[in-house]
Amino acid sequence: MGDSALQAQATPFVALDRADWARLARNTPQPLTEIEVVQLRGLGDFLDMREVAEVYLPLSRLLNLYAAGTQQLHRATSDFLGERTEKVPFIIGVAGSVAVGKSTVSRVLRELLRRWEGTPRVELVTTDGFLYPNAELERRGILDRKGFPESYDRRRLLRFLTEVKSGVSEVRAPYYSHVVYDIVPDAQIVLHRPEVLIVEGLNVLQPAMTGSLSVSDFFDFSIYVDARTRDIANWFVERFRTLQQSAFTDPSSYFHRFSGLTEEEATAAALGYWGEINEPNLKANIRPTRSRAKLVLRKASDHTVATVLLRKL
Repeated sequence: MGDSALQAQATPFVALDRADWARLARNTPQPLTEIEVVQLRGLGDFLDMREVAEVYLPLSRLLNLYAAGTQQLHRATSDFLGERTEKVPFIIGVAGSVAVGKSTVSRVLRELLRRWEGTPRVELVTTDGFLYPNAELERRGILDRKGFPESYDRRRLLRFLTEVKSGVSEVRAPYYSHVVYDIVPDAQIVLHRPEVLIVEGLNVLQPAMTGSLSVSDFFDFSIYVDARTRDIANWFVERFRTLQQSAFTDPSSYFHRFSGLTEEEATAAALGYWGEINEPNLKANIRPTRSRAKLVLRKASDHTVATVLLRKL
């Protein structure tokens, strides 16, 4: 076999198909009820008891092992340095496109990890709260680039993660409302020394600018939720049309103006948002970070996870 063939086969990941991955937790009891699974399911996403058992239960066990191993390493390092040992939060980053289902992944993992011994205090924060307010985005002329890397208050996010990782007793994050599509003034999410923190967002695996920290520098484990572009586009349109008939009917919704559209008009509007904003962001900024993740969940067109890619140690 020539060098070019070997290079083509070389990969930093171990690929496991659905069946092989599911076997890793075949004797593990299912801790979630059907009602809980339904409550965790995102709009337009697919999630049932089998998906939880075969995909997310093995993943939560792996994360639990990583968290325990990280704490052991921290204690050993503290002993070596002669320092007082305190538990350090284990931080998990979850990245992926709009509409790919990363919010559902994050919620499921939060609930499963809370059931494992050693990680009962698990919190979830999305980077939506670290977007600049709409007024600031308008001032900068980038409201139509909301979700792109430059639309986030990166310094504030890095300061937040620094405080969490340093063990600050109370850490606060801004609150983002998807109804008003903006940061809510004076509303905050308060964290009290979680054992595990899941940070979910489009660009959380973005590399740092020269000479500075990146968000992913604070992660102990990172997950990228992947799917084909055309499947994500279909899911985005389906979700938009569902919201158009539900959440958008609320007069306080930022997107209330779309509630009266016909089905064809709603589809056209969704495709416009996808083609002008979300797909360019996916191709230019989000998908290039996939190779930086420690684990990739690759979804099929029905939203189920078909393949798991785990980075080799």
